[in-house]
Amino acid sequence: MRAAFKKSLGFAVVALGLFAGSAQAQEEVIVKVPFPFVAQGHALPAGKYIVSRVTEDQTALVIRGEDANRKSIAIVMTMPADGHDPAGDKPALTFTRFENGYRLTTIWEADGEGRATISRKS
Repeated sequence: MRAAFKKSLGFAVVALGLFAGSAQAQEEVIVKVPFPFVAQGHALPAGKYIVSRVTEDQTALVIRGEDANRKSIAIVMTMPADGHDPAGDKPALTFTRFENGYRLTTIWEADGEGRATISRKS
């Protein structure tokens, strides 16, 4: 299963154009995702999102829709990510292609710290 995960990670799509929230640079990341995606089993439409911590240790993060997507929300469980930030020292989200869409795979903060999402068992 780990080999399949690494293989699918090779097809990751990186959402760039991210920036840290102004008042809480280390607490929030604001991102515009140009396609619909799945996060922790929740289908979210394309749009602008705020990613923030639910717990101090970052094991849980919340993804909240902005603007027209205000009702879109998902709480994702995470663990430390292997590898490096694909956007260098900028925040980034990575996605893997699955079925007919994309699944959120990792969340990278501006300091290069990454969190991998934990897949929900069906």
